[in-house]
Amino acid sequence: MLSHFTRSVSRSAITSRALSTVVPGVGKGKTSTGLVGLAVDHDALPKIIEKYTALIDKVSSMPETAQYRINIEKIANHRINAAKSFPDDPEKVEELCNCGQVEELVQQADDEMQVAEMYLKNRWWEIVREAEIDYEPAQKEGGEHGDVEWDSKTE
Repeated sequence: MLSHFTRSVSRSAITSRALSTVVPGVGKGKTSTGLVGLAVDHDALPKIIEKYTALIDKVSSMPETAQYRINIEKIANHRINAAKSFPDDPEKVEELCNCGQVEELVQQADDEMQVAEMYLKNRWWEIVREAEIDYEPAQKEGGEHGDVEWDSKTE
């Protein structure tokens, strides 16, 4: 039978090892998103992969030339690749995607799925027409910035 001291040391070593990988506020140690109504989701990265893959599948019913499909595929593939490349680093995925916390990326995928369903139902790609734009800005007197005089003196 182990002595009280041995059990205490063993338990403390195991606890220390287990807790050493958890950093408060980061990764598995994250306790809040800081956003009202949006809970921490420690499984957000696999959900990002799953939901954005489903979104790509959904828009594949649209013509390949539909700009909405093109944009969704680019964004979704970027987010999927980020989540696959850094499966244990949600902060890196957030940095690469530059569009909020991983929990927000999951929510954005859900929201975009609803938009994609509306887009498909209404066949909105058929409504889009190319617009010809005639734009030739006139050069103002005084150079590129009009009548603004820039003071080149520094004090």
